[in-house]
Amino acid sequence: MAEHNKLIIFDCDGTLVDSQHMIVTTMHETFAKRGLAALEDNAVRRIVGLSLVEAIAYLLPNEAPEVHTEMAEEYKAIFYRLRVEEKAGPDPLYPGTREVLEALNADGYILGVATGNSMRGLKRVLEEHDLGHLFVTLQTADLHPSKPHPSMIQTAIVEAGSHEGATLMIGDTTFDMMMARNAKAHGLGVDWGYHARADLEGAGAGQVISSFHDIPGIAEATIGKAA
Repeated sequence: MAEHNKLIIFDCDGTLVDSQHMIVTTMHETFAKRGLAALEDNAVRRIVGLSLVEAIAYLLPNEAPEVHTEMAEEYKAIFYRLRVEEKAGPDPLYPGTREVLEALNADGYILGVATGNSMRGLKRVLEEHDLGHLFVTLQTADLHPSKPHPSMIQTAIVEAGSHEGATLMIGDTTFDMMMARNAKAHGLGVDWGYHARADLEGAGAGQVISSFHDIPGIAEATIGKAA
């Protein structure tokens, strides 16, 4: 694959940043506004990674599609209020994130993001942490079908001038690993996010790691040196 750029795609929530507090809080308030029974926190964490309408449909499979759409809009309004009007602080980066991203970029890897977040939400995260300059391709839920559809990875590959065999998808959920498998790319799971190691392995992760600092060595072993 020497003729192709080496592409590493990261999920955002649960992989780059720990956003579970905001996601869980917002979903609880969305359900409460509708008078629905309270959710277990773990049930909310399980849907992180899906696009918003699909996530709500997963939590409320017996509701009509128009209810899922309405609740997605309500979720967005509540999230905006908490984040902007009530000035909730930025979601923290996981340990080693910035250092490793900068090292991978310096080594010549093309970096991308594939997230169930919106483009506005993703750009906010990247701006808050001054990471935007490190990424060449950004794929979000408002541009693609929900994970695990392979569209995000397929588009990132085209934009990066890469190939599925030279692409590594890194994420914390089974949806990320299934998306990688569906795109015929390599999948690397991380255990600091929202899905269990065994679930990631069952969904197709080639390996599951416990530290951001493991990524450069695994990337070289999996898709080769970038330069």
